[in-house]
Amino acid sequence: MNMPVLTIVVPCYNEQEILPKTMDELTAVLLELMELKLVSNRSNILFVDDGSKDLTWNLIQVESMQNHLVRGIKLAGNVGHQNALLAGLEAAQKQSDCVISIDADLQDDINVIRTMVEKYNEGYDIVYGVRDKRQTDTFFKRNTALAFYRVMGTLGIRLIPNHADYRLMSRRALTELLRYKERNLFLRGMIPLIGFSQTNVYYERKERELGVSKYPLKKMLSFAFDGITSFSVAPIRFVTYLGFITLLVSVLAGSYALLQKWFGNTQSGWTSLMISLWMIGGLQLIGIGIVGEYIGKIFKEVKGRPIYAIDVDHYSEKLDDAANEAAWRREGTS
Repeated sequence: MNMPVLTIVVPCYNEQEILPKTMDELTAVLLELMELKLVSNRSNILFVDDGSKDLTWNLIQVESMQNHLVRGIKLAGNVGHQNALLAGLEAAQKQSDCVISIDADLQDDINVIRTMVEKYNEGYDIVYGVRDKRQTDTFFKRNTALAFYRVMGTLGIRLIPNHADYRLMSRRALTELLRYKERNLFLRGMIPLIGFSQTNVYYERKERELGVSKYPLKKMLSFAFDGITSFSVAPIRFVTYLGFITLLVSVLAGSYALLQKWFGNTQSGWTSLMISLWMIGGLQLIGIGIVGEYIGKIFKEVKGRPIYAIDVDHYSEKLDDAANEAAWRREGTS
C-alpha cells in the first residue's frame, strides 16, 4: 500500500500568540508520522490566514521559508471560519490523499492525528474527532452545546455530538463535499450527509493556552442559528403552528367575550386588550424575522458570489515548484 499524502489544514484568525507553538507541535507530529511510514514525505501543513489583523500572516510566511512542511494561503479579507476552512480544503484536495482539519488554538489533541491516519489506512473515508469530555468548557457553554445537539437531533439534522471541525477526510469524500455549492456553510451538518465509511476517535479537549477564543457567545448563537436554518424549515413550520394556535386561542377568547356580553357581565378590559396586542405583535415580528432569515439565505444563494478570494497562495506555488523540479529530473535522466 502506498503511503498517503496528508495535508493538515489550519484556519487562522489573529492567532499570533499561539501560532509558533502550533507550528512546532504540528511539524513534530507530521515528522513522526513520516518516520513511522504512515504518511508520505510529500505531506504538509497548510495554514489559511482568514484576513488576520495581527502578525499571523507574517509568521506563516517566515515559517514557510524555514520549514519545508509549512505552506500558507492568505485570504483577501475576513470571510469567517467555515469559509476559510473550505478554502484550505479546496486547495488541499488538489494533491492530497487525505486531509485533516484542526483549529490553531491547540485545544484539540494533536496526538489523535496518528489514530485518524491509522483509521484512514483501515479504509475509513471520514474520521471525526469527538470530545469525550467537556471539562474545560464553562457550565453555560457545556449545557448550551448539549441542548444544541438535542435540538438539532429533534429537527432531524444529523450531527456528530461533541464534534467541531477536527476531522480527517479522504480525497473522494472531500471531492463529494466540494460538489455542495451552498454559500451558507455549516460543515458539521454537511459532511455527515456525504456518506461513505465513517468512524469516530475520542480525545479530551484541552484549555486554550494563549490568545483568546474567536467564538464569543454572540458568534456561538449566530453559528447555531445558521446551522438550524441551513438544514431545516422547522422554524417556519413552528411559526405556522403557532399562528394556528393563536387563532384558536383568539376564537375561544372571542367566544368568551360574546358570552359575557350576552349575559351582561362585560366591563372595561384595557389591560387584557393591551396584553393581547403586545403578544400578537411580538409573535408577528418573530414570524417575520424567521421568514426574513430564510429569505436572506436565499438571497445569498441566488447571487452565487464567491465565498472567499485568495490574496497570496504559497501553497500552489510550492506545488508548481515541486512539479517543475520533478519534470526537470525526469528530463535529466532520460
